[in-house]
Amino acid sequence: MIETATGLILRTRLLTETSLIVCWLTPDLGRLSTVAKGARRPRSPYWGKLDLFYLAQFSFSRSRRSELHTLREVELRDTHGALRQDLGHLQQAAYAAVLVEQVTETETPLPGVFDLLNGFVAQVCARAVQPQTVLSFELKLLEELGLQPDLDRHRLTPAARSLAGELAASDWSSLPELQSSAAQITELDRFLRGFVLHHLGRIPKGRDAALGKS
Repeated sequence: MIETATGLILRTRLLTETSLIVCWLTPDLGRLSTVAKGARRPRSPYWGKLDLFYLAQFSFSRSRRSELHTLREVELRDTHGALRQDLGHLQQAAYAAVLVEQVTETETPLPGVFDLLNGFVAQVCARAVQPQTVLSFELKLLEELGLQPDLDRHRLTPAARSLAGELAASDWSSLPELQSSAAQITELDRFLRGFVLHHLGRIPKGRDAALGKS
């Protein structure tokens, strides 16, 4: 049986000399993995269609024996090309993808998480690299998971508490208009690091790089 989905590519890895495993995030099917047979051959129908953070509609045949399904067709929707022009953009997108992988299970519907990551990647591509974009993503993801911090209960300065509330509530288009100081960003960064570590068990690699910290 052939199924179709819209998905964002989270990662790819070699399976054989000519084939790839492609890991997708989809709204209705959650995270799933497909085998793109012959994808590395120059005349492959997948040539140029399978790379990190490509958004595509794809079809696949579901395996009855494993969670590794067979990719059939791919129709590209967006390559998010800006990620390949600036390392800072790519680091932010990569961190968000790793965080999503850490907190989600395979093949579980994730419409809210998909919309959040897809919107985040588009925002990263469209704007200059800013640490508050990552902090906003963390706050929105925690809320989506039902783990949003009760800001009134934590020892944050009023300024940092106010910024956290704005970053959590603002949509991506209005995020660049928010004003923040270095002190607010530093305080909120430290708070979210501790909160994520406590509730999710570990900090994914790449967080410091995504925030522009050496």
